[in-house]
Amino acid sequence: MTEKQGNRPGLIRAVPVRHPGRWVAAAVIVVLAAMLVNNILTNTAYNWAEQWKYFLSPPVLNGVRNTIWLTLVAMVGGVLLGIVLALMRLSPNPLMRGASWLYLWVFRGTPLYTQLLIWGNIGALFPKLGLGIPFGPEFVTAQMNSLYSAAMAAALGLVLNEAAYMAEIIRAGILSVDPGQNEASQALGMTRMQTMRRVVLPQAMRVIVPPTGNEAISMLKNTSLVAAVPYLELTFTAQTIYASTYQVIPMLVMACIWYLILSSLMMVGQNYLERHYARGSQQSRMGLRARMSRIGGAP
Repeated sequence: MTEKQGNRPGLIRAVPVRHPGRWVAAAVIVVLAAMLVNNILTNTAYNWAEQWKYFLSPPVLNGVRNTIWLTLVAMVGGVLLGIVLALMRLSPNPLMRGASWLYLWVFRGTPLYTQLLIWGNIGALFPKLGLGIPFGPEFVTAQMNSLYSAAMAAALGLVLNEAAYMAEIIRAGILSVDPGQNEASQALGMTRMQTMRRVVLPQAMRVIVPPTGNEAISMLKNTSLVAAVPYLELTFTAQTIYASTYQVIPMLVMACIWYLILSSLMMVGQNYLERHYARGSQQSRMGLRARMSRIGGAP
């Protein structure tokens, strides 16, 4: 017994693994952060007084309202049209599938800024709109300029572009639902549209909501591109102000601060939505773990 005890190895002295690279990276980050703070506090080019002067001015607040309005219209219209395009892509009808694919190919394959330029100058392509028989007489005609405004051009361009991306997001969400759900619904006598509305889409929302939230935040920033129309959203408003005051950097930084505020609010809302639609899956995982623990603890 004594001999065995004498052959035992000594206590292991654990030495933590050193990570010098982490400390170097942390030091670099601290230095860069200090440089940034120093630049913000000491660089007079920011002209914080000028920014505060215009931050809550009526033109800027009007630009913020227009930015929010464009984002809401683009996302609501994009989601609704995206659902239609996604269902067309999943349709057994080859003509509907082909039309949806062509739409997605065009609007995802061309830049949004270029599309907005086209919608802003659509009057050159269609000077007037008419309702009548193709290759025949027109019963009602109207000049495009009298029916078309900058706000309509901006909203239409954003909606049509966003619909192409939302269609793919919604299609991916629909395909993520177990095909057995469709079979069970059909066995209960539900139509295809009832199955989609009551069974498939509610379950697909868990997959659809996160990228949709990202698209909404991205759309908030993409509204700055409607300066191509042009339309008085936040960035274009800042441009009109610094065109007369020559305070370029202060006005652009002020616009960035507004975008950060709006994006942060949207991120909070996105977080709550994701938690809401993830409740079912979380409860399912918790129930599965409880059942497995009971099985594992059974004699």
